[in-house]
Amino acid sequence: QVQLVESGGGLVQAGGSLRLSCVASGSTFSIGPMAWFRQAPGKHRELVATITEGGSTNYADSVKGRFTISRDNAKNIIYLQMNTLAPEDTAVYYCNAEWDSGWSLRHFWGQGTQVTVSS
Repeated sequence: QVQLVESGGGLVQAGGSLRLSCVASGSTFSIGPMAWFRQAPGKHRELVATITEGGSTNYADSVKGRFTISRDNAKNIIYLQMNTLAPEDTAVYYCNAEWDSGWSLRHFWGQGTQVTVSS
């Protein structure tokens, strides 16, 4: 019972920046950790970054120092600031939220937003 909507993707040249947003709605009071994933054509979906309710973060080695995940709990929004983008960052980026109903633990996904980095 959580809906996630990503936005902010687009076409950018190598070395440029984008900021992705993910807005959560529904039973947002039950949302715990959230994360960004990405999936490039022909590849498996990979974890990019995670953030806890308290703001603790973790990053994939491939994006450390370039990407920053942040969270606004009051607005139910997470962001992914992407700097120094490279062609290998091209992928569909997905927002994920862990949801604790008190009876079960589930994950919800957004529809994804396309990021294309040209050289």
